[in-house]
Amino acid sequence: MSQITLTFPDGNTREVPAGITPAQVASDISTSLGKKAISATVNGAHYDLQWPIEGNASIAIHTLQDDAQALELIRHDLAHIMARAVQEIWPDVKVTIGPVRDYGWFYDFDRAEPFTPEDLGQIEAKMKEIINARDAVKTEVWDRARARKHYEDTGEPYKVELLDRIPGDEPIRMYWHGDWQDLCRGPHLQSTGQVPADAFKLTHVAGAYWLGDSSRPMLQRIYGVAFKNRDALKAHMTMLEEAAKRDHRKLGREMNLFHMQEEAPGQVFWHPNGWTIYTTLQDYMRRKQRKGGYVEVNTPQVVNRKLWEASGHWENYQENMFIVEVDEDHAREKTINALKPMNCPCHVQVFNHGMKSYRDLPLRMAEFGSCNRYEPSGALHGIMRVRGFTQDDGHIFATDDQIESECARFIAFLAEIYDDLGFHDWTIKLSTRPEKRVGSEESWDRVEAALGNACKAAGYDYELLEGEGAFYGPKLEFTLTDAIGREWQCGTFQVDPNLPERLDAEYVGADGEKHRPVMLHRAVLGSFERFIGILIENSEGKLPLWLAPRQVVVASIVSDADAYCLEVVDALKAAGIRAEADLRNEKINYKIREHSVGKVPYILACGMKEVEERTVSVRKLGEKQTFGAGLDEIVTRLRGEAAAPDQR
Repeated sequence: MSQITLTFPDGNTREVPAGITPAQVASDISTSLGKKAISATVNGAHYDLQWPIEGNASIAIHTLQDDAQALELIRHDLAHIMARAVQEIWPDVKVTIGPVRDYGWFYDFDRAEPFTPEDLGQIEAKMKEIINARDAVKTEVWDRARARKHYEDTGEPYKVELLDRIPGDEPIRMYWHGDWQDLCRGPHLQSTGQVPADAFKLTHVAGAYWLGDSSRPMLQRIYGVAFKNRDALKAHMTMLEEAAKRDHRKLGREMNLFHMQEEAPGQVFWHPNGWTIYTTLQDYMRRKQRKGGYVEVNTPQVVNRKLWEASGHWENYQENMFIVEVDEDHAREKTINALKPMNCPCHVQVFNHGMKSYRDLPLRMAEFGSCNRYEPSGALHGIMRVRGFTQDDGHIFATDDQIESECARFIAFLAEIYDDLGFHDWTIKLSTRPEKRVGSEESWDRVEAALGNACKAAGYDYELLEGEGAFYGPKLEFTLTDAIGREWQCGTFQVDPNLPERLDAEYVGADGEKHRPVMLHRAVLGSFERFIGILIENSEGKLPLWLAPRQVVVASIVSDADAYCLEVVDALKAAGIRAEADLRNEKINYKIREHSVGKVPYILACGMKEVEERTVSVRKLGEKQTFGAGLDEIVTRLRGEAAAPDQR
């Protein structure tokens, strides 16, 4: 039997027979590791303990102490256990796929009757039975003909179709959880009993087209979440309850910010209150960008396909683009255009208009660019995931030598903005060269080092995402953590020598020769729509005064105070504060409750005492106690608080 060499994380090596499994490797190291092992990483790939290793390889053995691998296996096994439970309860149900996702998994089923909340409870109970049975999990590789016959005989048409979609060079791997079988690439745990029975929960059911195709059957998708222990599950469920309270769609209705409707899927109808937030945030970003050395441009929304072909988007991104056909001058030959899904190619056109010199670089160009991208209807989510959006887009045209300094400058710029907007906890991830890439190794070494050095120069650590860069260059991703611990990837900084090459961008260097600039794509917010949704959920609608659409309501306690209320409103408006009067013939407690639901930061109540003393009774959102203040005093206080952070 031939021998192979395994290299362990500490650098030690071991000669072993070819075909050895990770389970055997773990047991050979120690009996206790053999019992604790759940999977392995072999040459960077996550390996089932039962899979043979045929050649020299690096290897790391994982136990339940390794969170990433343990959670992936627990959640993947639960997807299979749930599908088994469903088919044990309802044998006629057809199964499809069940991938792992954030915090859990989902599985799609073809069932005539809709699943109910009571059904989910029944499925959970059956899943716990399967876990407690501690059935063995085993895997085999079958040839295609055998697998196809198996699924045809068992009446599983979706599995037959999935089988046909597996590339010819990939193995057909079959998994059994007890007597229940599924087609799956793995890996999995070694028994159902390794799954914690008290650390999962089925959350909800949704519709999903088969393979995301609206022309295919509508399936029922059951979602679940899972963790390593009951306490982690409890913490997550508490977070979900808190997230439901903060849902921007719910708060959007209560605050009268926006609505969506079926005649414009994925498009936002901004109401006056919501548009006030939008324009206030945009004005702030415009001032910050101007101060940061950016020139603002505006480019067309409808652009001929020739530009998208030249940029590469027509070939690689067309399925996400909205195509616009125009019969130019009734020439009976339609011109093909597209709504722009991104601003980058248009910014190169601005750069190319007139020859640039090395003295013009770096050229920092910004646009509040309106873009349109096709998103499947099932993926749309309030203003967080839309088809029409506006980016705080920016592109820096620079030389290779300027990449590091421009990156450090951008990180400092982004840090100021996040701090102003109340996000003090954020991280940076550096995505490095993928397996398929263009450019020399020396170039990749230099640019990756430049981004890493820029992070350090700006005073920030970063996490490496090996192999996740674009084929043409590495990038930084900036991820916010909100008030309830959720992460949101918003900012980006991408090095791109490819687009300037494709679109023939040039500048004249100090040597008098023409050179290609490097294009640095950057965004801080990402899109205004999504970022405003994040702001709303992070603050639970209690936006800081400068961003709040309705800053102050002056409410009368008695009708005799109406004239004074209007005088207070006028004084506040003169100070630049968004103020309005509530003179309705309603009790003051009713008015306070209503405006509190609408998340108005300040309610100033005026009765006859306030009229006589020229004061107001002040109630701040979220506080139970009120306090009195003179009219001039409250105007001065609110004027300062209502100023944007960069104007204080």
